[in-house]
This record gives sequence, C-alpha cells and structure tokens, in this order.
Amino acid sequence: MQVALSLLDRSRTRDGQTDAAALRQTVHRAELAEATGYHRFWVAEHHAVPGIASSVPAVLIGTIANRTSRIRVGSGGVMLPNHQPIVVAEQFAALEALHPGRIDLGVGRSLGFTAPVRDALRTHRADADDFAADIAELRAYLNGESEVTVRPRVPEAPPIFVLGTREGLQLAARLGLPVVVAGPLLRQGSEPFDRYRADFRPGATGAQPYVVVGLDILIADTEAEAEELLLPEAWAMAVSRESGSFPPLSPVDEIRRQPMTERRRRVVAETARGALAGTEDRVAESLEKLIAVTGANEVLSSASTFDTVALYDSDARLARIFGVA
Repeated sequence: MQVALSLLDRSRTRDGQTDAAALRQTVHRAELAEATGYHRFWVAEHHAVPGIASSVPAVLIGTIANRTSRIRVGSGGVMLPNHQPIVVAEQFAALEALHPGRIDLGVGRSLGFTAPVRDALRTHRADADDFAADIAELRAYLNGESEVTVRPRVPEAPPIFVLGTREGLQLAARLGLPVVVAGPLLRQGSEPFDRYRADFRPGATGAQPYVVVGLDILIADTEAEAEELLLPEAWAMAVSRESGSFPPLSPVDEIRRQPMTERRRRVVAETARGALAGTEDRVAESLEKLIAVTGANEVLSSASTFDTVALYDSDARLARIFGVA
C-alpha cells in the first residue's frame, strides 16, 4: 500500500502487571516497530486512568527516542487544555534538539477522565476557540514568532498534528495542519475528508493536506483468533461503561468466565465494529477500502491486547501488508 504505516501505544496495563512494566512494554514495542519498518511510534496522555500507565508523553517520547535511531516518535496526543502552550513548546523543542528530525507533536483537547482528575488538572473547559488559540500560541513559540523566545531554539520545529473530530478537521484545515482522525468519523464516507482538503489553507509554509486514519488493527491466522485478540480491549470498555473505571486488560480465558450481560455484549460488539480484526487478506482488503474512501496518507494502528507476543506478531503481519517489513 502506498501510504505510511505507524503505531500508537497507550501503555495499557495487564492483570498482574505493574504500571512500570506497561511503560517498559511500550518502549520495547517501539524498538520492534523500528526494526519492522514502521514510520512513526506515538504515545498518549491519560491522567489517573487505572488501565493506562502513560501520563507524560514528553518523558516517554524522550525515552523511546533514546532507545531507537530512525523511527519518528511523538504524541497522540498532548491535551492542550491541561497545559500552558509555552511549557509544551519547551518540552518538544528540547526533544527536537536532542533528536532532530524525529519528533512529532500531536495535540488534542480532551479533558480529564473524571471530575476529580479535571479538578487536579485545574481545567474544566475544552472550548474549540480556546484550542485554536492555544495551537496558534504554540506554533508561534516553536517557530520563533513570539515575543517570548523559547529555549532551546531549534532550526526546524516539530510538525503539529491535530487530533480531529469533525470540528477538529475544520480547525486543521483552517490552520493548514495535518490531521489524525479516528472513531465514528471513519464510517461517515468521504465527505468530511473532501471538505478538509477543499478548505485547507497552506499558509506561508506551503503545507499540503495530510490525513492520518487511526483505528485498532489486529491480525492473526484466523478470523476467530483475531477476534479473540480484540476481546480484552472491548471487554475493558464494556466494564468501564458500568463501573466508571477503565480496568487493566484481562486474558481471554478469564473474560470468558465472567457474566456477559446484554449491555456488556452490546458494548463489546460496538467496540469491535470500530476496529479491524482478521486475517492478513481480510485486513488488507478492508484497509484498501478505507484508504480509498478517506484518501488517507497514513494509517495509525492503536491496537492493544492482553497477549503481548500475539500483539507483536500482529504488528509484524500488518507491516507485511504495507510492504515495510
């Protein structure tokens, strides 16, 4: 496939595993991704979520960049409502200075997982106008266009990607920035993506529209095995809808012993519909259709599962589909 291939890892914890082990697994997966030929490896920002160990993207990005040499490393993404733009600019300027040409800055505007977390972060708003203003301020710092000079100065600022809903697509087009799209918007046909390209304003940089589509992709020998790989994440989502707490990933055998209520079954099915799981042939066929509809320039797999050996094997199979392995 003539598009780039990348990975997003949220540092999911697993039953019986410490948060530190989850972070080490993320670093190891990044090393494997580089060896396999992936273009980027991104990490995420989540605060006080029981099943996710990644809370400080800049720290994890620096560790991964130190352990790799070629692959681009970035955030998917930094949540700007939680930070002062100057602090984000300083963090990513430092990363770029230490690892020139390899750092990406994906930004979003999601708030904390719960009200106490939002209190701790001192933020309760994710206004679209504030988000646009924060991005403009961030770009000014990184590009040396602000009256405040951010240090370290770098010859070229890390590229900024907007994590996009439909509103995010419109904002990215207006600001002339690449966009990352996941979730239900991928099932709404070509119109949102056509509109993004039509409305794109390249600005002084001469930038071109760039679409990254993100979804969970899991590959195994059979359809049934691939669906089993998808189950731990789908089950965690179902449990979180009932308890309000996102749990660590559980092994499939343990999940099978739990009561599958109608509500849980519905959430599991809903989560599975938003993912892509199957054999290499089936996944390749589905990806070709998705790329044709969205005009994607890049695919970002965000899959996770309890079995890390199966996860790494799935990553390798996906790389073969794209011809980068």
